Amino acid sequence: MSADILLCRLCGSILEHVVVDLGEQPLSNSYVVPGSEHEENLYPLCARLCTSCGLVQVADFVAPEAIFSDYAYFSSYSDSWVAHARSYATAAEARFGLGADSTVLEIASNDGYLLQHFLADGVGVLGVEPAANVAEVAQAKGIDTVVAFFGLQTARDLVGRGVAADLVVGNNVLAHVPDLNDFVSGIEHVLAPGGVVSIEVPHLLRLVEETQFDTIYHEHFSYFSLLAAQAVFARHGLEVFDVEQIPTHGGSLRIFGCRIGDSAHPELPSVAEVVAAERAARLTEPEGFAGFAARVERCCVGLRAFLTEQVARGASVVAYGAAAKGNTLLNAAGVSTELLAFVVDRNPHKQGKLLPGSHVPVCDVPRLIVEQPVFVLILPWNLRDEITEQMAVVRDWGGSFVTAIPEIEIF
Repeated sequence: MSADILLCRLCGSILEHVVVDLGEQPLSNSYVVPGSEHEENLYPLCARLCTSCGLVQVADFVAPEAIFSDYAYFSSYSDSWVAHARSYATAAEARFGLGADSTVLEIASNDGYLLQHFLADGVGVLGVEPAANVAEVAQAKGIDTVVAFFGLQTARDLVGRGVAADLVVGNNVLAHVPDLNDFVSGIEHVLAPGGVVSIEVPHLLRLVEETQFDTIYHEHFSYFSLLAAQAVFARHGLEVFDVEQIPTHGGSLRIFGCRIGDSAHPELPSVAEVVAAERAARLTEPEGFAGFAARVERCCVGLRAFLTEQVARGASVVAYGAAAKGNTLLNAAGVSTELLAFVVDRNPHKQGKLLPGSHVPVCDVPRLIVEQPVFVLILPWNLRDEITEQMAVVRDWGGSFVTAIPEIEIF
């Protein structure tokens, strides 16, 4: 078989249909130390559809160890995300009767943003986090955290030490997994009898309908519909019994699963409702993506035209949020420091570095207040309300906010 033929990471079928090609881009979370720009590597960023199982995916050019072993994303820097986690923990404890004798296992537990809430309520917790620098923050909060990539072998190791999870949580991690079969088989292995798995993934339907192409980057290997998630689960003895449509990350699915045939968790009508919407949108067929690439191109052209116009008229534009999705957008649109002077971010782990590809400097938030730009381009548009509330001072000097997805909006 030719080396340039790509196979589906779930079912092994040949990937023949291109959803969108975003050219060659750097890793979106690999922030650049000034002076090392020449060392940056670029990789093709092209999303393809598997017409056999419905999984949309990008090729894995880089091993997860190169991406996630020392990671710059800390969940607790988003107030809305911490609040989302608190709400989830409260609901899960009540729904599944979790208490002191229970174990909640979170995969990709980051800095303890979620497990801290279960811990405070007296529920047993265990995190698995591959980034040692991030895991240290969770451990400092008293959260038992194993530094490892999760898969079947890690699950076996955990079971060997007596772990049986009543609830396995994976929020926005399934997309980051190149070997889906190994990962989901690990979940099934570590699940206690009658246990539940809860997975959150950005919804492919929202990505397509709202042109959220900036959520495509190398660290996101897969893009899920519920239909594709069902296929992943079914291959490893699991089934979906409930699904919630939630607003995080521009529209996500919270998928609840259990072992196939678990009578304690009958399938709820929500599953059929989402499946029907996805089938109507033809998300497992090439026809469901018709016109998507053209809309992406219009978005990129629109952003570049807006920034070019502001530079020409002497109106300053500064970006807020050194988010991975923003890097996909800026690089796809060909934006560099000629059009965007700097970006500010609350995360000190990103400050003092350069955005990958565009090499726009990352500064602390006070820098924006000192400069008082005419426009503040919000790159993590999914946090638009949180950011505009935090940065209400921008309006005091007559500044305006801007988002670029799916088109330029000034507000």
